[in-house]
Amino acid sequence: MSRFFASRVGGLRLGDSLSALIAAIWLGSQMAIGYIAAPVLFSKLADRALAGELAGAMFTVMAWVSIVCGGFLLLYLLLTHARRAAGLAVFWLVVGMLLMTIAGHFGLRTEMARLKQSALPLAISSMSSDNPLRVRFGLLHGVSSGLYLMQTLMGVALVVLQARSRKPGGGVYAVSAARSGDF
Repeated sequence: MSRFFASRVGGLRLGDSLSALIAAIWLGSQMAIGYIAAPVLFSKLADRALAGELAGAMFTVMAWVSIVCGGFLLLYLLLTHARRAAGLAVFWLVVGMLLMTIAGHFGLRTEMARLKQSALPLAISSMSSDNPLRVRFGLLHGVSSGLYLMQTLMGVALVVLQARSRKPGGGVYAVSAARSGDF
């Protein structure tokens, strides 16, 4: 398998090119869903509950995209760098992004869904602003949004580090997490 990643196409290692593409897809889809599609839903749909349901469905798809992309990148780093992978900044960026995805999707989102279910037949958004369910939902939503933003910023750092590897003498995978001037 590592031989596949080491093969060259047009002078570039196939694995490096594929990992850069996967990171770009991960970051691009993250930004498209979280910062374009979801806000448009809330600005264009009169029914906030429907907008929330649709956004939630998109974030579920995004979580699985993140798990697949992150899983590939981790596998690639482990296959190509073995024990040295844990010393690489990109390794920890991917691990952090995956942990945030897991916490957000399987932790926060699950609790938010439970709160929405508890509120039925009302929608959380139709409850008074001091209702304990709405307050708790708002808190969890804020934490979830913060994690999503942090994950996006880490994705930007990941793509930037990979772009730096394309320069002569760059080598993103040679960038150690211990170096102070790097992410």
